[in-house]
Amino acid sequence: MSASDQDESAGTPIPEPDGSGLTPRQARLVRIALASVLLAALAVLLVVRLAERTSVLVVGVYGLAMILCGVVIELSRHGRTRLGTWLLGAGLAAALGADWLLLP
Repeated sequence: MSASDQDESAGTPIPEPDGSGLTPRQARLVRIALASVLLAALAVLLVVRLAERTSVLVVGVYGLAMILCGVVIELSRHGRTRLGTWLLGAGLAAALGADWLLLP
Protein backbone atom coordinates (compact mmCIF):
# COMPACT_ATOMS: atom_id res chain seq x y z
CA MET A 1 0.00 0.00 0.00
CA SER A 2 1.36 3.41 -0.90
CA ALA A 3 1.24 6.49 1.28
CA SER A 4 -1.44 8.11 -0.87
CA ASP A 5 -3.66 5.03 -0.53
CA GLN A 6 -3.28 5.19 3.23
CA ASP A 7 -4.28 8.86 3.28
CA GLU A 8 -7.39 8.18 1.19
CA SER A 9 -8.37 5.13 3.25
CA ALA A 10 -7.95 7.12 6.48
CA GLY A 11 -10.55 9.59 5.25
CA THR A 12 -8.28 12.61 4.88
CA PRO A 13 -8.70 14.13 1.43
CA ILE A 14 -5.55 14.92 -0.49
CA PRO A 15 -5.70 18.47 -1.87
CA GLU A 16 -5.21 18.65 -5.62
CA PRO A 17 -3.42 21.60 -7.18
CA ASP A 18 -5.72 24.27 -8.57
CA GLY A 19 -5.51 24.66 -12.35
CA SER A 20 -6.13 28.41 -12.49
CA GLY A 21 -3.51 29.45 -9.97
CA LEU A 22 -5.65 32.35 -8.73
CA THR A 23 -7.25 32.58 -5.34
CA PRO A 24 -10.90 33.69 -5.26
CA ARG A 25 -9.82 37.13 -4.03
CA GLN A 26 -7.35 37.50 -6.90
CA ALA A 27 -9.99 36.38 -9.40
CA ARG A 28 -12.39 39.02 -8.08
CA LEU A 29 -9.74 41.72 -8.33
CA VAL A 30 -8.85 40.71 -11.89
CA ARG A 31 -12.49 40.85 -12.97
CA ILE A 32 -13.03 44.18 -11.23
CA ALA A 33 -9.96 45.61 -12.98
CA LEU A 34 -11.09 44.21 -16.35
CA ALA A 35 -14.58 45.65 -15.98
CA SER A 36 -13.12 49.02 -14.91
CA VAL A 37 -10.84 49.16 -17.95
CA LEU A 38 -13.74 48.24 -20.23
CA LEU A 39 -15.89 50.91 -18.57
CA ALA A 40 -13.27 53.55 -19.34
CA ALA A 41 -12.85 52.27 -22.90
CA LEU A 42 -16.60 52.39 -23.47
CA ALA A 43 -16.70 55.96 -22.17
CA VAL A 44 -14.03 56.98 -24.69
CA LEU A 45 -15.83 55.10 -27.46
CA LEU A 46 -19.10 56.83 -26.52
CA VAL A 47 -17.45 60.25 -26.85
CA VAL A 48 -15.97 59.30 -30.23
CA ARG A 49 -19.30 57.97 -31.52
CA LEU A 50 -21.15 61.06 -30.28
CA ALA A 51 -18.65 63.27 -32.10
CA GLU A 52 -19.41 61.39 -35.32
CA ARG A 53 -23.17 61.34 -34.91
CA THR A 54 -25.31 62.61 -32.07
CA SER A 55 -28.08 60.12 -31.44
CA VAL A 56 -30.15 58.85 -28.56
CA LEU A 57 -29.53 55.33 -29.86
CA VAL A 58 -25.75 55.80 -29.53
CA VAL A 59 -26.16 56.98 -25.95
CA GLY A 60 -28.52 54.08 -25.25
CA VAL A 61 -26.28 51.35 -26.59
CA TYR A 62 -23.08 52.55 -24.98
CA GLY A 63 -24.83 53.78 -21.83
CA LEU A 64 -26.31 50.34 -21.25
CA ALA A 65 -22.92 48.73 -21.85
CA MET A 66 -21.36 51.08 -19.28
CA ILE A 67 -24.11 50.28 -16.78
CA LEU A 68 -23.43 46.60 -17.41
CA CYS A 69 -19.76 47.11 -16.55
CA GLY A 70 -20.82 48.71 -13.26
CA VAL A 71 -23.12 45.77 -12.51
CA VAL A 72 -20.25 43.36 -13.19
CA ILE A 73 -18.00 45.29 -10.81
CA GLU A 74 -20.63 45.01 -8.08
CA LEU A 75 -21.21 41.32 -8.78
CA SER A 76 -17.47 40.69 -8.53
CA ARG A 77 -17.25 42.61 -5.26
CA HIS A 78 -19.94 40.31 -3.84
CA GLY A 79 -18.22 37.13 -5.02
CA ARG A 80 -20.30 36.37 -8.11
CA THR A 81 -17.35 36.36 -10.48
CA ARG A 82 -18.51 33.63 -12.85
CA LEU A 83 -21.91 35.24 -13.30
CA GLY A 84 -20.22 38.60 -13.82
CA THR A 85 -17.86 37.16 -16.42
CA TRP A 86 -20.68 35.58 -18.43
CA LEU A 87 -22.77 38.74 -18.15
CA LEU A 88 -19.86 40.93 -19.24
CA GLY A 89 -19.08 38.75 -22.23
CA ALA A 90 -22.69 38.48 -23.38
CA GLY A 91 -23.38 42.17 -22.78
CA LEU A 92 -20.33 43.37 -24.66
CA ALA A 93 -21.12 41.04 -27.56
CA ALA A 94 -24.67 42.43 -27.61
CA ALA A 95 -23.40 46.03 -27.50
CA LEU A 96 -20.95 45.46 -30.34
CA GLY A 97 -23.66 43.65 -32.33
CA ALA A 98 -26.09 46.51 -31.75
CA ASP A 99 -23.42 49.00 -32.78
CA TRP A 100 -22.78 47.11 -36.01
CA LEU A 101 -26.45 46.35 -36.73
CA LEU A 102 -28.36 49.40 -35.49
CA LEU A 103 -25.99 52.31 -35.69
CA PRO A 104 -25.03 53.63 -39.11
